[in-house]
Amino acid sequence: MKISYPKLLSRGFNNVVVALSDWEVGKLFEPAEEGAMLAEAEKMQYANGVNDLVVNFCRLDFKISSPQSMLVMERLYPLEFKEFELERRQLWFEVFEYEIRQLHQAGFVHRDLLRFEFSIGLVFDNILLTEKGLRLVDVGISSIIQGANNRIFQSMVQKELDELAQFKDFFLK
Repeated sequence: MKISYPKLLSRGFNNVVVALSDWEVGKLFEPAEEGAMLAEAEKMQYANGVNDLVVNFCRLDFKISSPQSMLVMERLYPLEFKEFELERRQLWFEVFEYEIRQLHQAGFVHRDLLRFEFSIGLVFDNILLTEKGLRLVDVGISSIIQGANNRIFQSMVQKELDELAQFKDFFLK
């Protein structure tokens, strides 16, 4: 049975994201998932230290009165990319690609540009066009090179670059 959440923005495989205010959202975690929440917060902060491509981490919120904890992050307002001319989308994509490569050079790989076939949502749900350009959300399965050996990390980077090429075709159609 799915629980109904007030101010629900999105529902993923394991979590939901709810609006907290005009500038913050919360990704809810069950108590058994608090380790995953801490790991995601750490990866988000790591990426935020490189550039602004990944949604900005705000804080962790643990409430004794609530059965769930929250990873609080900035609220992004997605735009419909098809409403913009091709030249503008090309520029946004070039900046996006540059920033992804910056993350890779810093030892971070998102790993979820192209959603898994059985995932809830659309194929590129983790890439949002905002007033500031393309942004990434949901770093739950991302990796930092300290957590993987170099060969495995490079294979994850190559897979992400392949997904990036697919996104380019999708975004610039």
